[in-house]
Amino acid sequence: MKQTLTKVREIKLFINGEYVESSENKTFTVKNPATQEVIATVHEATKADVDRACRAARAAFESGPWRMMPVSERSAKIRRMAEIMMERREEIARMEALDVGKPYPIAYEREIPRAAYNLTFFADFMEQQGGETFPMDEEYLNYTRYEPVGVAALITPWNLPLMLTTWKLGPCLAAGNTAVIKPAEHTPMTVSLLGEIAKEAGIPDGVVNVIQGFGANSAGAYMTTHPDVDMVSFTGETTTGKTIMKSAADSLKRVSFELGGKAANIVFEDANLEKAVPTSITAAFMNSGQVCLAGSRILVQRSILDAFVEKFKEAANALKVGDPQDSKTNMGPLVSDEHYQKVSSYLEIAKEEGATLVAGGKRPELPGYLKDGYYLEPTIYVQENPQARICQEEIFGPVVTIIPFDTEEEALEIANDTEYGLNAVVWTDNLQRAHRISHHVRAGTIWVNCWFVRDLRAPFGGMKKSGIGREGGKFSLEFFTESKNICIALK
Repeated sequence: MKQTLTKVREIKLFINGEYVESSENKTFTVKNPATQEVIATVHEATKADVDRACRAARAAFESGPWRMMPVSERSAKIRRMAEIMMERREEIARMEALDVGKPYPIAYEREIPRAAYNLTFFADFMEQQGGETFPMDEEYLNYTRYEPVGVAALITPWNLPLMLTTWKLGPCLAAGNTAVIKPAEHTPMTVSLLGEIAKEAGIPDGVVNVIQGFGANSAGAYMTTHPDVDMVSFTGETTTGKTIMKSAADSLKRVSFELGGKAANIVFEDANLEKAVPTSITAAFMNSGQVCLAGSRILVQRSILDAFVEKFKEAANALKVGDPQDSKTNMGPLVSDEHYQKVSSYLEIAKEEGATLVAGGKRPELPGYLKDGYYLEPTIYVQENPQARICQEEIFGPVVTIIPFDTEEEALEIANDTEYGLNAVVWTDNLQRAHRISHHVRAGTIWVNCWFVRDLRAPFGGMKKSGIGREGGKFSLEFFTESKNICIALK
């Protein structure tokens, strides 16, 4: 059944507690990736608008009550943001599905609750923090304080817009900082709501600002070079991370990056395929493969290769591709025409490299109202050469490569032979092997017989070109706080 759009939304900038238009009346449009129907007109922040937002955040930090507020009071307001988010859960989930093209049930059941939990977790976590004391004989006492850094630029991607924004905003606010947020230009809708949610929760004006725009020569570049910004937390492509790092260097801004990935999903011959296959399907095709943690390189021990490929193919072909607003849909479209063209280009690359197509590889046949959507079937290749481009480059779509291996040593060599190191998955019933592999794969997170399980206290981030720094629990607070030592003479 076709989901009709009642109106084209107007998305403004949220600066210093109010929604405002672009100072130069600059706007751009956002389309529903399932239909190419225009769903929003977005005000693009000019350099003057970014300056205004950053100065508002600076004033709120320096002169406002937020950073000096008791932690319990600050945390209560952050928790109220989470409550409001859950009160508006269906509305926000519908917007997320519309904006990104992901299935509505995933947004409703998983992502909005997790976005809210990101806020409550860090509100609770900050209340539990303390400092350390270091006595020096009987003459001096050192103790530590953890104080907010200042103004944070939070730049978030289009694949999980609200969830990944609150993952940054939670610790940022809980520590007493102020924020200027820029969501991806493709998916501005749900993040734009954070302004009104913060205001309703009683957070002072200027603490949370949301601007819209692009990267180079636009809002993103203006934020990362602005003198009032003290730190930049960015999730997105590795190439963009390099650019931001260069921009931030001149003013010595601290940076935290979660960048690209090309995870190895290693399936040993003793793996339980009844668990490994469905979880690997989710890891490969959730959000149409537009997940930095996607298990897009599936390394399968040769003795079970045929059995795994057959089961994996059957499960992939059973996925329902279609309207994101339909509760029966398992996989929606890619986010934009530009991204669709990029992902589709790898189909020809795979052919040129001699990969064997197992399933998919073309647009699915869908009802007429979805004919212009950016759809691609779940696509599976078998490629013997782990150096092939489809095995090395982040495709960020519903395209996975199955790579055979014979020995544990070979699996490790293939898993580590990439410039990325965000995460990996290991499937085995051998406990010793599970530990050995987990210790030697160079990635920030290793899941054994599971995928996408997150304890928010644990460190999250990548090795090599997958990022700088860690987020989660105390690791997030280390980034968003300054540690201060105070030394008292006792005599």
